[in-house]
Amino acid sequence: MSVRITGLAVALALLAACGGKKDAPRADLAAATTTTIGVNSYLWRASLETLAFMPMAQVDSNGGVIVTDWYANPQAPGERVKVTVYILDRELRADALRVAAIRQQLQGSNWIDAPVRAGTVQKLEETILARARDMRRAVYQG
Repeated sequence: MSVRITGLAVALALLAACGGKKDAPRADLAAATTTTIGVNSYLWRASLETLAFMPMAQVDSNGGVIVTDWYANPQAPGERVKVTVYILDRELRADALRVAAIRQQLQGSNWIDAPVRAGTVQKLEETILARARDMRRAVYQG
């Protein structure tokens, strides 16, 4: 019985040694699990930081879409807002960012669509772009 086990151990050792060339490249497991996002990383991070106070409903870094859930300001509970951010390019440019907002007001027990205040979307875009530019500057200066 011990001769069979020894023979099996030797056969397994020989098979393992024949498994491939010594110089054969190995798969880099860390590289295989590393993911990259499909859009500009500064715009992406700046968007997430700018909207961090709102609950997130959908976040897709490959498609460059961030959709918040409804957010009601505690100081105005009869009003809620939902924001969608689209990052359209890998470059840090103003035209690579689109923000859309939906606003609703509570009337009785129903939420009714209401116009978004003038300048709200533009202010969000400017805030995200400024934050993204600050992040990029910090990387190149630091």
